[in-house]
Amino acid sequence: MQSALPPFENLLRNAVAHYWKTLNEQSAQQKTGDADRGGRAAVTGGKQMDGFCALIHRVLVKNKLPKASIYTHDRLELPGYFRPTKRWDMLVVHDGHLIAALEFKSQRGPSFGNNFNNRTEEALGSAVDLWTAYREGAFGRDKPRPWLGWVMLLEECSESMTPVGVKEPHFRTFPEFHDSSYAKRYELLLRKLLLEKTYDSAALLLATDKGGPKGIYVEPASDLTMKRLLAGLAGHVVTYVASL
Repeated sequence: MQSALPPFENLLRNAVAHYWKTLNEQSAQQKTGDADRGGRAAVTGGKQMDGFCALIHRVLVKNKLPKASIYTHDRLELPGYFRPTKRWDMLVVHDGHLIAALEFKSQRGPSFGNNFNNRTEEALGSAVDLWTAYREGAFGRDKPRPWLGWVMLLEECSESMTPVGVKEPHFRTFPEFHDSSYAKRYELLLRKLLLEKTYDSAALLLATDKGGPKGIYVEPASDLTMKRLLAGLAGHVVTYVASL
C-alpha cells in the first residue's frame, strides 16, 4: 500500500495565516501593561498552531488512520523517563500503540536569543525523555518504533535574519555557528536533530508580520520542508496500517 499525500498547500497557507491572526488577537486582548508582557501572553496563549494540527489530521485520515486515534486537544500526555509525563502538541495512538508524536513551535520577536536556547533544550529534552521511556518499555514491550516530528514557524525580521556573534571565553564553537543568524541556527538545530535521529522529520517555515496574516511563508531549507515531513509521516502510518 502506498502512502497518500493530499493537496496541502492551501491548508498550510491557512495554518500560517491562522497563527499570525490568532497571535495578533491574543496580543491585543492581553496587552495591558508593557509590550513584552503582551508579546509573551500571545505566545503562551495557545490555539495559534491549531492550523498545523488540522493539516496533519487531514494527512493521517487520508492514510486510513481512524479519527479516534488522533489527539490534538486533550489526552496528550505521555509517560517520561526523567519526569512523570510530557504533554505533546499532537499524538497518534491506535489500539494501544504509540504511532507518532509531534510538536508545533513558533517564535516571534523580540527575545530571539533566549527563546532559541529554550527551544533547543526543549526539543532535545522531550525527545531524549521519550526515547529513553520507549527503551524502558513505557509504551509496551516489543512495540513498533514511534515517529517523532517537530515543526518550527519563525518570524522573518531583521532580528532573526541578522548574523550574531558567539562568546568563546575558553574553547572555539563549531564553525557553522560563527556569524549565523537565529534563522540559520534553527536550520542547523533541526538538521542536526535529524542527523542524530533524535526526530524523524522536521520542518522550518519563515513568515513576516506583514505576509504571515496572508498565509505567505518561505521554507529556507529544501531538506526541512513540510512536504518532506508530511510524506515521512504518511509513509510511517501506511506501514503501520498495513501491518494490522
